[in-house]
This record gives sequence, C-alpha cells and structure tokens, in this order.
Amino acid sequence: MNWFAKLQETFLEDNRYMWLVEGLGNTLLITLGALIIGVIIGAVIAITKYFCEGNKKLRIFNWLCDLYTTVIRGIPVTVLLLVFFYIIFVSVKDGVPVAIVAFGINSGAYMAELIRSGINAVDKGQMEAARSLGLSKGQAMAKIIFPQAIKNILPAIGNECIALLKETSVAGYVAVVDITKAATNIRNKTFDAVNPILLLALVYLVMVVAMTRLLAVLERRLRRSDGK
Repeated sequence: MNWFAKLQETFLEDNRYMWLVEGLGNTLLITLGALIIGVIIGAVIAITKYFCEGNKKLRIFNWLCDLYTTVIRGIPVTVLLLVFFYIIFVSVKDGVPVAIVAFGINSGAYMAELIRSGINAVDKGQMEAARSLGLSKGQAMAKIIFPQAIKNILPAIGNECIALLKETSVAGYVAVVDITKAATNIRNKTFDAVNPILLLALVYLVMVVAMTRLLAVLERRLRRSDGK
C-alpha cells in the first residue's frame, strides 16, 4: 500500500501523468517526422550513388553523397542535435521541429547505406531487361528496382526505426519535453528516483515490442504478395 500511495503521489498529484502523455506525443512526433525525412534523404542518396556508378560526369554528386554520410555518421547524434539547435537554428525557440530535422538528417545517413545495399542486391539483369523494354533508367528504378529493394531491406529499416525511437531520448538537451524529459521533470519535482524511471523504461519497452510486431506483420504480408 505504501508503494501504491507513492505512485499516486508521484503521478496523480497535480496531474503529473499528463507530462508523460504530452512527452510521449512529442517523442512519437519526432520519431515519425525524422523517419520520413531519413527515408527520403536515404533514398535520394542511394539512387544518386547508383546512377553515379561508372559515370565520370556525375563524380561530384557521388563525392557530395559520400561527404554527407561520412560527416553525419562521424558526429554523435547528441552533438548534432546541439549544433542544429544552438548554431544552425539558433533563432528557433521550439525544439521539436529542430529535433525532427536533426534526427532526420542523422537517420538519412544510415538509411542511405541500407537502401543502397538493397538496390545493389537486386539482380542487375533486371535493369537491363527493363531498358530493353523501352523504360528509362528512372522509370526502371521507380517501377522495378526500388520496390524490390525496399522489400529486401524492410527488416533493416524497421531496426533503424527502433533505434531512432530510442535515440530521441536525448531530445531533452534542446528544451524538448519528450517522454524522457517528462520523467526526469517528475523525478526532480517529487524526489522519487525509482518509479518515473521504471515507468519510462516500461513505456519504451512496450513501444519497441509493438513496432517489432508491426514489422513482423508487414514482412508476412510482403511475403504473401510475392507468393511465398
């Protein structure tokens, strides 16, 4: 009963549980927004590098893509977040959109390599066959190569999404009240160092398990669509 009373005191007084609800909303918003940006950037870079192979005229684009992935993957995500908030978007007071952009750009560097590996895994003969049917390289990529690549790397993209969700726990460094920051605020307000942290861990565990199950469902549906 003492433990139950402590829970009530920690989360119900002053409606502190709403801090967690609002923080969870920001966490999911940042994760979804960053994932969309990451997939778009990753796809653009992967496709650009694919078309740059063996084409000396496009070497500059290939070099720019390599520079982007090298720089972004070489900087810790926390440091990158601080750079965006305190240097690049210093005039922006709301940390949520800054966090979305920062995490999205960071994710894009990893998505690029995942998508590129998926594209390279598709039999090169399919591009040649598509070209022989009168399709341009762009059409062949959009209609034949890229859809197969996404199917091949869906599990890897799912893992990147899970990693991205957990990475957003550092968003509190730039005045974003995500669920981790909300739990920290409750801990500081109530001096209860146990229950907010345990609840936070439980929430993340539930979200990761749910995402893992959803990914498994998507994989099964893709296998059925392929007739496997």
